[in-house]
Amino acid sequence: MFNDAPLSPNAGDHSFSPPADSILRRKDFLLGTATASYQIEGAIHEDGRLPSIWDTFSATPGKVLNGDTGEFACDHYHRWQADVELLSSLNVDGYRLSIAWPRVMDENGKPNRKGIDFYKTLLDGLKAKGLKTFVTLYHWDLPQYLEDRGGWLNRDTAYRFADYAELMSRELAGKVDAWMTLNEPWCSAFLGYASGHHAPGRTNIRYAPQAMHHLLLGHGLAVPILRKNDPGSQVGIVANVGRGTANTDSAADQRAAHLFEVQHNAWVLDPLLKKQIPQDLFELWPGAEPLVLEGDLETIGAPLDFLGLNYYFRTNVKSDGAHGFVEAPPAGVERTQMGWEVYPLGLQELLIGFHKTYPNLPPIYITENGMASDDQVVDGEVIDNQRLSFLNRHLAAVDTAAKAGVDIRGYFIWSLMDNFEWAFGYERRFGIVHVDYQTQKRTLKRSAQLVAKFLADRRAQS
Repeated sequence: MFNDAPLSPNAGDHSFSPPADSILRRKDFLLGTATASYQIEGAIHEDGRLPSIWDTFSATPGKVLNGDTGEFACDHYHRWQADVELLSSLNVDGYRLSIAWPRVMDENGKPNRKGIDFYKTLLDGLKAKGLKTFVTLYHWDLPQYLEDRGGWLNRDTAYRFADYAELMSRELAGKVDAWMTLNEPWCSAFLGYASGHHAPGRTNIRYAPQAMHHLLLGHGLAVPILRKNDPGSQVGIVANVGRGTANTDSAADQRAAHLFEVQHNAWVLDPLLKKQIPQDLFELWPGAEPLVLEGDLETIGAPLDFLGLNYYFRTNVKSDGAHGFVEAPPAGVERTQMGWEVYPLGLQELLIGFHKTYPNLPPIYITENGMASDDQVVDGEVIDNQRLSFLNRHLAAVDTAAKAGVDIRGYFIWSLMDNFEWAFGYERRFGIVHVDYQTQKRTLKRSAQLVAKFLADRRAQS
């Protein structure tokens, strides 16, 4: 993205000590970390795991930076016990992980016992450490055999997702505190089927709304299954949201910012919370309306126990002179290793805005928030000051939104450890734990050390 503006690694507060009246000081406010299966597990050929669309995509020349793949990643599949100990040492309240769909069932829907047993044992290990378990069913690693049949463009994939949810909620009942059906359907639909930046790498804007509809239909079909099979757990979904701001006060630029948020936020949230697809979307993409069958939106709009929101940056836009927007990145602002602007106010504004827009807004968890930096181990330490400042400012934004009336129950730092960052491979480091990919050595960064100390102190005071 836009790397012309300077980083500000020394900006802000490098401690981790939220104010006395902060929501973070409440013992019922969950502070955790998060990962995803393809980004950390490795072992893509072991114990009956089938190929995923990310195996195919990352093995395609030119699709991932430096030709990196998830073949080994953080080797979590073999090192999970040490990683659970690592998590426990951080004193976090909860851990968000995802299940690799290709690891747990075959092409005919038959369970793969070795894959399922991996997750059973992992979840038992997490529960033994007192961690709350938040489990995402789909964090982008669609089985390749389903993509070969059309992937999310094929309505049948929604029903196969429901079968997958049925199997996992039966097998893991009682081990999961909260189920999340999908992670970031916007990325799956738009980056996967319109821009081609993510697997499966298709590039037709007309595909994206149909893929989105089937993703959300799969979610809606899974919700009652999860409730039936695992009644003691909560059920939700995770959406990535972005703040769109206008380049000027002109009506055209203001409309452009509105349309940005329609395609980034309302495209997902309106079907879930209003049982409707925002028609402004088709100002941007005329003629791309999906095929929606009777009853679909009722299914998609099933009540949620919580909504997970992932936030990373804002996008400043201007009118394209027609019926859309183009990005207009501001100069001289703080950016991360990804080139993303650091803009905590956007998270605060979105949370408060959603609270006003959706009267039925369920309780919120911030299920991802974090930043990439070019972290190096120097004399056995990783001093990630920019990340500490980033976390402090975004948690202050969450606190402000909570005090404005938004029901926010927890916050997950992305990520527990450096990992395979999708199309950017292993170059971009989001973890609060550094990973040496050659030796697989884990090193707690300064951010991890200070979060662990804060949580130990909070626990001692409760």
